[in-house]
Amino acid sequence: QVQLAESGGGLVQAGGSLRLSCAASGRTLSGYCMGWFRQAPGKEREFVAAISRSGVVPYYAHSVKDRFTISRDNAKNTGYLQMNGLKPEDTAVYYCAARASDSDGYYYISSNDYDTWGQGTQVTVSS
Repeated sequence: QVQLAESGGGLVQAGGSLRLSCAASGRTLSGYCMGWFRQAPGKEREFVAAISRSGVVPYYAHSVKDRFTISRDNAKNTGYLQMNGLKPEDTAVYYCAARASDSDGYYYISSNDYDTWGQGTQVTVSS
């Protein structure tokens, strides 16, 4: 089973940028689809972005499209979420997730589709 660990969160002013990393260990990440989710206080966990095994097929939630970029470097066993144009409403704990996939070209947007999660990293955007 792969283990995931997020990093890169922090406090940033509105309009700023952060880059989150999701380091995998235990298994080769290339066999897994990846996703990013977030959870704000008092709210349910919501989908942010997902990417296929090879990284060719990304998908974004409407609220972050054109501001966030999901990517991965399978050689480094690491996934990334580049966040630009941050807004106060982006404040949340961000989680990366993974699920094994036999085929490339797929992504998953439901948290129920993922069986491996990181511990989360806090992102706070001040106005």
